[in-house]
Amino acid sequence: MLVVAALGGNALLKRGEPLTAEIQRKNVKTAALSLAGIVRAGHDLVVTHGNGPQVGLLALQGASYKPDEAYPLDVLGAETEGMIGYMIEQELENALSHDRPVATLLTQVVVDPRDPAFEKPTKFVGPVYDREEAERRAAVAGWSIAPDGDKWRRVVPSPRPLEIPDMRVLKLLLDQGVVVVCAGGGGIPVLRREDGSMVGIEAVIDKDAASALLAGQLGADALLLLTDVDAVYRDFGTDQSTPLSELTVAEARALDMPAGSMGPKLHAACDFAQAGGISGIGRLQDAVAILDGSAGTRVSAG
Repeated sequence: MLVVAALGGNALLKRGEPLTAEIQRKNVKTAALSLAGIVRAGHDLVVTHGNGPQVGLLALQGASYKPDEAYPLDVLGAETEGMIGYMIEQELENALSHDRPVATLLTQVVVDPRDPAFEKPTKFVGPVYDREEAERRAAVAGWSIAPDGDKWRRVVPSPRPLEIPDMRVLKLLLDQGVVVVCAGGGGIPVLRREDGSMVGIEAVIDKDAASALLAGQLGADALLLLTDVDAVYRDFGTDQSTPLSELTVAEARALDMPAGSMGPKLHAACDFAQAGGISGIGRLQDAVAILDGSAGTRVSAG
C-alpha cells in the first residue's frame, strides 16, 4: 500500500515544551520509529507534518526587523519545511538502518486568489501582544489582527489547497522506492499567474487538508492523521465520552467536532475516504495498528 502519514504538531513538540532543537530532535526520533514500522510492514510511505510553532518562532525573530525587511509567510514556510524535513529525513534514515532512501521535497501548493479566506483571515501566526502593541504593529506592517484569549495576534488567510504542482517529482521519487517527506505545514502557498508562472502569497494552508489533497492526487491507499489522541470520540471530555473505531463518511460528517483540533482532521479524513481510500485517525505510536484496523478510528466511504 501507499500510505500518506500526516504528523501532528505533537510529533515535534509536546504541549508545554520549549521550542529547542534538542527537544524537537528527541521527539522526531521517537516519531521516526513509528514511521519506520509502516515501511517495515511492507508499505510505501509519504510523510507530511505541521510547522505552527516553528513558523511562530521565525515570525518572532522577524519582529526584530523593520517591517519591510521581515520575510513573508511563504518564505518562512519554506524555511520550516527544510528544517523539520531535515530532522525527519535523518532520523527516519537512521530508524530504517539506511535500507531505504529518504528525501525531503519543498512542496508548493496552489491556492485560489479569490478564495473567501483572503477576505476574512482567521489563522493565528506569530507571537501574542497586548492590544495597543498589536494595533501599532498592524498599522505599520499592514496586518490583520484578532483577539486570542486576553491577548492579540496577527491573523492570516487559510485558503483551500487546490493543486500540488510538484506532483510529478513526488511520483518520480516514489517510483524509485524513496520515502518522501513533503507538504510540511500544508505546503508553501502559491498563486498561479495567467502566464503559468507561480508566485508565493501570505497565507497558511491547513496541513490536514493539504495531506488529503496530496493522498488523493498520488492515488494513495491510506491516509493516516496521527496525533496524541488515540481515536475520535463522541462527547469527548465528558463522562459520556465514547471512542469510535469505524465511521462512514456520512457518519463522520454528522459529528460536531472543534474547528481548532479534531474538526480539520475529520474533514480531511472524509475528503480522502470519499474518493475511495481508507482514512485513519489516532496516535502516532499506533500507526501500523490503525492501518490494520485494531486501533484508532477508520473512516471509509461506507
